[in-house]
This record gives sequence, structure tokens and C-alpha cells, in this order.
Amino acid sequence: MGRKDGRAPDQLRPVTITIGWQETAFASALVELGRTKVVCAVSYEDRVPPFLRGSGKGWVTSEYAMLPGATGERSGREVAKGRPGGRTHEIQRLIGRSLRAVTDTQAFGESTLWVDCDVLQADGGTRCASITGAWVALFAASHRLMQEKRVKSFPLRDHVAAVSVGMVDGIPCLDLHYEEDVRAETDMNVVMTGLGGLVEVQGTAEREPFSRAELDALLDLAGTGIATLVKAQKQALGPMLEQAAIPPLRRLALGPASLDLGEGRAG
Repeated sequence: MGRKDGRAPDQLRPVTITIGWQETAFASALVELGRTKVVCAVSYEDRVPPFLRGSGKGWVTSEYAMLPGATGERSGREVAKGRPGGRTHEIQRLIGRSLRAVTDTQAFGESTLWVDCDVLQADGGTRCASITGAWVALFAASHRLMQEKRVKSFPLRDHVAAVSVGMVDGIPCLDLHYEEDVRAETDMNVVMTGLGGLVEVQGTAEREPFSRAELDALLDLAGTGIATLVKAQKQALGPMLEQAAIPPLRRLALGPASLDLGEGRAG
């Protein structure tokens, strides 16, 4: 099947991750997945939500927004409406859950890391790109906290990344752009760790129910795509990943070829 952008069904869009793109943030990363572009910025607060006070644990949370000009037609800022919409609320909770799944929040002490994901340009897969970039920004923030001796141990235990998959014209396809997402018979967002653990699977049959065989094919495709995204995360972090005094993640960065599937590009 020929895709409009010339990709094979099992091919990601070009991936670029840029560390420190927003200089004023505590840490940041710009992730570009084809025409989709998201900036992920981390802020540090020396406090936690009321439900964690006295627990000795920190908190990682996220907010997500699309800039008014992120799509072809202007979308108004949700802050002007008084509160985020249902889609936004769902996505930012997903990002937060995904990050916490691979984070030792006790390592932060009673402090909070906010990860703000702002979509600069949208062409499908914005929530997945946000998760992939948010992890990189969180790693950079954790590295800075270690350098400044604000934490005693590195908080991140593993990578986390996300990708969309779907059945388009009866064919399993990886990393759907907007037009494919709109006409897909089945679409799915998959969040996985670098070691292959599933964090979340969001799948919907838009028309006819999909089979177990199609589900398995989509999950396998997502696993291959996420392995490539993890490779891009590692390439983007470069020496920062090497300098982190955390044996489990260093082994992940340097070791098994199981994480080195496909081709990714990071700059």
C-alpha cells in the first residue's frame, strides 16, 4: 500500500529531538515527528500537592495544549473558556501517568516536576509525540537535579515513548498522520517502556470491530516503532545519558540490541 507521504506501512515519520530548545525552562525538548512539532518544558517546584504532604514522595504531572495556529484553522485558547476540554484533560492525564510509570517519585523528595507540552504544529500523533518528548525533557531535568545535588539518586528507571498505529484500507500502519487518522478503520495509541512493558493501550474500532489478530499485529508494529523512538531519545541525550550515574539506565542505553530496531534520527 502506498501512503500519501511515501512511507511504507511499518515506517515512522522522520524523528528529530532537540534538547534545551526553550532556554528559559528548567529543562526542555522539542520533538518533531514529521510535520507534528511539540515543545516539552519542565518546571521545578519545591512543594507537592496536598495529598502527598508528609509522605516524603515527589510528584510528576503534565499539562497539554495546542497553540491556536497549530492546525490549518485557528482553535481558541482553552484558558479563555475557563477550563480545559475533555480531550485536553484526557491527554494531559495520559502524559502524567506515562511519565510516573517509569519514575521513582521518592527520589525527588517532596517536590513537583511539571511537564508542559505545547503543540506548535499538529499533523496527527500529538499525544504520542508529547509523551516521547516529555520523557526526554524529564530526563534532562533529572540530570540537572543530580548535578545540583537536589536529589540523591536518579529518578528515572526506564525510557517511555508512545506511537499511534491503525488499520488504514485494511493494512496495519505505523505512526498515522492526520489524514490517515481520520479515515482509519481502527486507530490506537500505544505507550511502552524501553524494555517493552505496556503502560497504556487506547484502541477504538471506528467502523467494524477489529480482530484479535489485527490487535496483535498493531501491537507488534507499535513495539517496533517505539524501539526506534527510544533509539532517537538515546541519540538526542548523547553524553548526558552517559554521565548519569544510574547503572540500570546506562545498561539500557549501551546494551541490548533488542532496543535498536529500525532507524531513527535525532538532532
